[in-house]
Amino acid sequence: MAPVSIRSVLISESVDPRCRAILEENGIRVTEKQNMKKDELIAEIRNYDGLVVRSATKVTADVINAADNLKIIGRAGTGVDNVDVDAATKKGIIVMNTPSGNTISAAELTCALVMSLSRHVPQAAMSMKQGSWDRKKFMGAELYGKVLGIVGLGRIGKEVASRMQSFGMRTIGYDPITPPEVSASWGVEQMSLEQLWPLCDYITVHTPLMPSTVGLLNDESFAKCKKGVKVVNCARGGIIDEAALLRALQTGQCGGAGLDVFVEEPPSDRSLVEHPSVISCPHLGASTREAQARCGEDIALQIVDMVNGTRLVGAVNAQVLASTFAPESQQLIKLGEAVGAVLQSCTTAGKPFSHAVITTQGDCMKSSTGYITSSVLVGLLNHKPGCCPNLINVLSLAKECGITVNQSHSASASTSSGVCKVEIMSNGCSYKATGSVQGGVPVLLELGESMFRQPVSLIGNLLFFKASANPQLLSSVAGCLASEGVEIESFSAPADRTGDLWYCVGISSLLRDLGALKPLVKEAAQLAI
Repeated sequence: MAPVSIRSVLISESVDPRCRAILEENGIRVTEKQNMKKDELIAEIRNYDGLVVRSATKVTADVINAADNLKIIGRAGTGVDNVDVDAATKKGIIVMNTPSGNTISAAELTCALVMSLSRHVPQAAMSMKQGSWDRKKFMGAELYGKVLGIVGLGRIGKEVASRMQSFGMRTIGYDPITPPEVSASWGVEQMSLEQLWPLCDYITVHTPLMPSTVGLLNDESFAKCKKGVKVVNCARGGIIDEAALLRALQTGQCGGAGLDVFVEEPPSDRSLVEHPSVISCPHLGASTREAQARCGEDIALQIVDMVNGTRLVGAVNAQVLASTFAPESQQLIKLGEAVGAVLQSCTTAGKPFSHAVITTQGDCMKSSTGYITSSVLVGLLNHKPGCCPNLINVLSLAKECGITVNQSHSASASTSSGVCKVEIMSNGCSYKATGSVQGGVPVLLELGESMFRQPVSLIGNLLFFKASANPQLLSSVAGCLASEGVEIESFSAPADRTGDLWYCVGISSLLRDLGALKPLVKEAAQLAI
């Protein structure tokens, strides 16, 4: 991946000092401004290439749209609920988090809440402070032999499982992504939610907050649980329906809850906080010295790695970039953009296209199809008014433009370096181009029905024209160019000599007016690569 230029970063919340130190050690100017209101952030963000936040700063669409130079939003922690990822993606801004920075801290707090629920530790401690000595009131239960249901088997869910197994708990779980054989290797039996609810003595949730997880534990799911089930949420407020939880606590269907997160923070409705069977914390999952140091250091190192073109870690909206760090990827990205730009110039100027098919061939391109597809679309859309495509936003921009994109890969290839074939459909007509990388340089092999005898180097100023073959064609074009003060630097002709075919001329500078060529050719287009 080409290095991303990040010269200045705004840190809008308190993060570990190592974050600033690492960024500044790598030549990035850092400004720290905390507790900004929305309008203040909108006014300030215009001046920065990067933004580092924790969970309090709300990076809304208004903030993102005001950020003319912003290239990256770094969340020092897990989850990006406070960032409008869709708005960032549309603007081509990378959003990244630190996926493992607070894993241990969040897992340990979860375990602490499970243990506290089993033995009423906070309530007993408060009773002692109030001068009481009531042993019978705080009769608890052992965790040994009990069933813990873990909903969400990512990093934190895995760490919770390993710790609670040490107490002799049976761990079962649900996750739509983690394969059952993987979770089984660390002692968690996977099953459907319908199977899981009735088996659990304790349930803990570790999923992101998204439409499919909002209210995951609700009136219906509580009704399917054992009477007296205890629940823990150290993930995101809203995964457990708070109103449903309160009703379950009031009826005894739920025997207790450990809550570190709420839909509204701090909660204005304190019904749950004040319920005697609820142990609540003010969102302390990542509030350890170790987690804060790790998250601050991780986000800085991730930004530096991305700037240096070393690797991309934690990007939540730019997965296509993850495989662009191999040395050869830069030439393939240039190839895709150039082939797209040639097709845009030669066949779709002024014409909208509705469908694009990108096919890569050859083993060397097997892992490159995704980012080559995106780079071709960048080339195709780069000259669209009001459109600023890059590898991050181009798929969503294509969708907005009503363009259907298909990508595929096949093992066969006509060259050892592999080829990229592009076909676009516009107004019922099909336009094609084929390119490759030869000697480290992107080249065009075919355009339309024209297969070039000498591959066209996709670099510099290029003039494409369509004409019928005749002995005077090149000299006539050369004379026309000379009269405009333009020199020919290279020439590529089609192997076939019949019909109207595409030719390419490398030129010293672009023509001021392509109209000068009209008497000589059927079509003409020029571009600088």
